[in-house]
Amino acid sequence: MSEYVLTLSCPDRPGIVAAVSGLLAERGCNILESQQFGDRDTGRFFMRVQFAGLADTDPGELRGAFAALAAELGLEWSLTDTAERQRVLIMVSKGGHCLNDLLYRQRSGLLDIEIVAVVSNHPDLRPLTQSYGIDYHHLPVAAAARAAQETEVLTLVEHYRADVVVLARYMQILSDDFCGKLPGRVINIHHSFLPGFKGARPYHQAHARGVKLIGATAHYVTAALDEGPIIEQEVARVDHTHSPEDLMAVGRDMECLALARAVRWHAEHRVLLNGDRTVVFR
Repeated sequence: MSEYVLTLSCPDRPGIVAAVSGLLAERGCNILESQQFGDRDTGRFFMRVQFAGLADTDPGELRGAFAALAAELGLEWSLTDTAERQRVLIMVSKGGHCLNDLLYRQRSGLLDIEIVAVVSNHPDLRPLTQSYGIDYHHLPVAAAARAAQETEVLTLVEHYRADVVVLARYMQILSDDFCGKLPGRVINIHHSFLPGFKGARPYHQAHARGVKLIGATAHYVTAALDEGPIIEQEVARVDHTHSPEDLMAVGRDMECLALARAVRWHAEHRVLLNGDRTVVFR
């Protein structure tokens, strides 16, 4: 039997769960997991249902039935076959810790995605990437040719049929135009000092201020720099014995953990956008 994931959001009202479960029951589908959330602040309802269909379940007929229900209830919805793994294009600069972590998790089966290519503005991480048998594209960034470089990246996204772009410590600011062409499809990771410690050497700034907590934030990319909807955060406690180099090492670990969880939850269709926030069905 095939398994599917249905995600939806709509104005909250009585009967949504009953309508969805009834539609599935009528077609002999078995619900394996169901989560829902009603946001009292926005008046919107969010739902994720994972279910198994019968051997002769017709995905086209299912989509037609949900389209009719969507028209009735005002649903924004998506139906995905779980056998279709998310195709991921990774962008990176020189720091390879997040890239290495994602590559390992994917190969070891801890992350059920397909990494289709890596793009970088530096050549440094080509050997690591190609050791996994994955294409590596070196696309340098120059101020006068930034738009052309982003066009090349978008061409690669289309060529590899990438579902999502992951910025695994890609140290370049994406243009508003680039962000606008991939809404909800670009995930970034950064240290959680932002906006407290901007600019160069943030861990040295944090050390000078005697911080007691450091961490990382994974979020969707929008035109507002590092302020897109947050998917996941990770923190660790530190103290006066930690040097700036120690803080950087802890921070790298936090970045890997937060980014891996964010990519996994996105790939499993557990993250629903709720304005400037997210609903994450873990």
